[in-house]
Amino acid sequence: MGDNYEEDTQWNDILRQKGIIPPKKEKEITEEDIVNIVEQTVNQKCGKDGKAMEDMNLSDLDELEDEEDERVLAEYRAKRIAEMKAMAARSKVLEINGDTYVSEVNNAGEAVWVVLHLYRQGIPLCSLINHHLTELAAKFPTTKFIKSISTTCIPNYPDKNLPTLFIYYEGKMKTQMVGSEEFRTNMSVEELEYILGQVKAVPTSITEDPRPKIRDALFSSLNDCNDW
Repeated sequence: MGDNYEEDTQWNDILRQKGIIPPKKEKEITEEDIVNIVEQTVNQKCGKDGKAMEDMNLSDLDELEDEEDERVLAEYRAKRIAEMKAMAARSKVLEINGDTYVSEVNNAGEAVWVVLHLYRQGIPLCSLINHHLTELAAKFPTTKFIKSISTTCIPNYPDKNLPTLFIYYEGKMKTQMVGSEEFRTNMSVEELEYILGQVKAVPTSITEDPRPKIRDALFSSLNDCNDW
């Protein structure tokens, strides 16, 4: 009779380690094994009176099922409440400072876009962008919108760089817009949404640039002359 290489013996273990015989085949899990696992799990979660599953009547089993359903629903409800609270928090523009920069920006979380606006009070364009961000935060709660007075976030940050938008994804900076030349003085909220959509920071449906097209004054003048 040939050797049984599937036996759990010390000699077979040595032969397997040296590669002389093939590794032991994984035991195939049968339907009966699955049923046994389920029954053992349920038995571990006995009813309130300590009954094992095989000793339970239909009423006991129904009660156990109800308890499990309630537990699952409670877990789901708690998860949804946490998600809704996080979503509600993101529907507003959060004010931060240097102490909370890392936790709110770099540690914002997996698959989270962050739009950070550095501003200073008294600069009209900064006020306009803050106003637009409030509207966009309510529209795109999956994106985290943050603002900070520039010098409280970055000491000695020059006013000439304001307004500044830093765009992060999963804690890493993806792009930045620094200075007033990056924005129109009377920029609309649609324009800002389009700009953020171009870098994927918001799931915008705006596909065409809403910014007014700048006409070539000289070309326009030549056309006017040709009309004479």
